Amino acid sequence: MAATPTRFPNATRRIACVTGASSGIGRACAVALAREGWTVVISARRAADLDETVRLAKETRQAAEVRPFPGDLGKPEDVDALFDFIRREYGRLDLLFNNAGRSVAPVPLEEVSLEDFQSIVGVNLVAPFLATQHAFRIMKNQTPQGGRIINNGSISAHTPRPFSAPYTMTKHAITGLTKSAALDGRAYNIACSQIDIGNAESAMVGAMKPGGSLQPNGERIQEPVMPVEHVADAIVHMASLPLNVNILNQVRSTPLSSPLSSKPTLSSPCKPSWRRRCRSSGAASRARRCLVCNRRLAVAGM
Repeated sequence: MAATPTRFPNATRRIACVTGASSGIGRACAVALAREGWTVVISARRAADLDETVRLAKETRQAAEVRPFPGDLGKPEDVDALFDFIRREYGRLDLLFNNAGRSVAPVPLEEVSLEDFQSIVGVNLVAPFLATQHAFRIMKNQTPQGGRIINNGSISAHTPRPFSAPYTMTKHAITGLTKSAALDGRAYNIACSQIDIGNAESAMVGAMKPGGSLQPNGERIQEPVMPVEHVADAIVHMASLPLNVNILNQVRSTPLSSPLSSKPTLSSPCKPSWRRRCRSSGAASRARRCLVCNRRLAVAGM
């Protein structure tokens, strides 16, 4: 019986693909992987910004090989073209970071246009599903067999923001994709992980800064952010693990003063109508957390 490979191939090249690499998290991860010796194929819509990612990678390591492939991953044919390029140029794939994503300005659920909804689902969910399919086909049939897929989930896979139904739906669905791919890939040495990121200093988070981020109580506040390099370090660590070791889900949150952290602090309490208040005490009540602000409260008879 053949030995099961447990690490990325000890070859001259380890091939990675990073989507959404024209800025923010994707760019930082592409640069960090290139610095560690990976050959990185990067994709996004803006060709000029991809070229800037290549330049930054070469600043950190002159011999870095970073190949830009412009395309709109909201179009299935562009996803196909990206992976055709990887097959043609390298014949293998060791790491896929499904990072590309988009959101729209927060609006009440009933006012979300079908066009915006379909656009978000196309980029945030359909594209990573198709990319994962392509990665499976390559990784199952290459020698040595296997590889790693990392999905960018989001804190929104756990805690929604107000008026963010389409984005939040896709991020919950990504968790389902991650778990299914991890299960289905196990027999082929394909590991699948997810990283759920809080407020990293990206263009998407930057768009919320001018007026502050909308909170569940209707206020807007300036939320703290963390450098995208912190996320990149986590991705490099996950990518370097043996394939028989898998971090199914990693949460990279912001400081505790952020409403998206595990112990959020709001400038004022939730409105009484937004949460179930404590109606009794003693053994009959059990500790619960508010679904809006996560504060502990006692709810009777539950």
